[in-house]
Amino acid sequence: MKKIIIALISLIAFAACTDNFIDANTNPNQISKEQLLEDNNLVGSPFSIMIYNLNGGQIEEDLCSDNWLGYMGTPTDFVGNVNNTTYSITWNSFWGREYGSVMAPAKQVIQDAAEYKLPLFISWAKLVRILAMSKLTAVHGPIIYSQYGSSANSILYDKEADLYPLFFKQLDSIQTDFNANKTYTGYKKFDPSKYAGSIPQWQKVVNSLRLRLAMRLSKVDPAQAKIQGEKALSDPAGLISVNTDNFTNSLNGVIMPVGQISYEWDDTRMGAPMESFMIGLNDGRISKYYAPVTNAALYADHPTMPYKGIRNGAYIKAKADHVPFSKVSEDFKTVTSRRNFTAAEVAFLKAEAGLRGWVGAGDPKTNYETGVKLSFADWGAGGVDAYLADKTSKPINYVDPIDARNNFTAISTITVAWNEADPLELKLEKIITQKYLNNFTNTLESWVDFRRTGYPKIPSAAKNDSNANWGIIPAGESIKRMPFVNAERTSNTAAVADAVTKMGTGAKDDIATRLWWDTGKAANF
Repeated sequence: MKKIIIALISLIAFAACTDNFIDANTNPNQISKEQLLEDNNLVGSPFSIMIYNLNGGQIEEDLCSDNWLGYMGTPTDFVGNVNNTTYSITWNSFWGREYGSVMAPAKQVIQDAAEYKLPLFISWAKLVRILAMSKLTAVHGPIIYSQYGSSANSILYDKEADLYPLFFKQLDSIQTDFNANKTYTGYKKFDPSKYAGSIPQWQKVVNSLRLRLAMRLSKVDPAQAKIQGEKALSDPAGLISVNTDNFTNSLNGVIMPVGQISYEWDDTRMGAPMESFMIGLNDGRISKYYAPVTNAALYADHPTMPYKGIRNGAYIKAKADHVPFSKVSEDFKTVTSRRNFTAAEVAFLKAEAGLRGWVGAGDPKTNYETGVKLSFADWGAGGVDAYLADKTSKPINYVDPIDARNNFTAISTITVAWNEADPLELKLEKIITQKYLNNFTNTLESWVDFRRTGYPKIPSAAKNDSNANWGIIPAGESIKRMPFVNAERTSNTAAVADAVTKMGTGAKDDIATRLWWDTGKAANF
């Protein structure tokens, strides 16, 4: 198993305390704390690593949400073809990444910024923490947040119903700080995004994040969701609304994970559900996401479109069988940044908010079409007008030319064109499906939508190896969450047991237990 490992580098040195021998006892190769304080380097330098680690790599993304949602499929028979992709938990490391590379350095930044009276770095660090932990809670449910850094023997987890109000309250405070300091330039040299330290741009992230989190609560707590959603929609600082506002972060000189996994390791390929949607709907973004194949026999079921994906949770006999399937686009070998939050996603959030009657959301049709146009433009794809006008094209059935056990009949029958006469559920399916198609390389949010709404309509894993150790996923259903990590189970046992009780009556620390906002109700309205 190969993966990208990003290490934090500690740069704290100690000078000798004897006046007469300071120079002799100072290591010239170390950087002193005083030097790090110059130009705010002590509190600013960790942000590049923290923001990079908002996302994962092979075992946090590609072999989890990338695969479960059908964006990617693995040709590799990891652990005898019984692993995360087939619902048998083998790797579980997003927890360690977020605590080790985001929460820990953020805690130090907040401590140092308080000591040296740099309050805006506290606000920025708190925002990055919410960005990270709002992702982690979408994976596990209860997490350690308000008690993080406690010296207690047992560190308690926050219940999801308490965690989201805390996120919203902290976003209020952060936005207040940002509002009072819009012209502040202290972030500029440390900002790994294209915002170059602009406070007004980070304010748009605050509002967009609030809207994203509000929508998560739309079924479990619709009243609170509406309050927070409308607050985001009405804030004068605005939302991420055009592609130049997109929150993208530097890859710090590292190849895009999905590019490395595809080209250097041959461990990932296009996903079959994406083939079904993108080929069936004549989606111009397909060439921006995936590379064509050269063997015409692989795509004989759609001979004018030379792409072939691998089924999520596929039956894999030998790696060589599916390696010739579509890699990701070669663009991913050279990109220098990745998308974290796009204007297209915000437009789709607004479209759903409009269906739900949230004040300030605007017209669902307009936002839906704007989202598609923004997505095509962001990915550099053409033909968006014809795409939006298409009333007949539908997702296609999937054929695996290597192993027919991976075949599936398309579950969704949607078209792209908006129809005001459609019922709310069909309109929502179109919105979420287009949001799904846009969210390539940011697949965790699509896993959230899939569990929350049931859309997009995609097949479950072809090969279901769920078991009593990690929880049984019934045939035709999909994984609901990731268990707590073994390190917590063994070293924070009482708190993990308490966290399980916070997930509801009958909950278990397994992959079949639904998260708080995943109500299990089929109806979305």
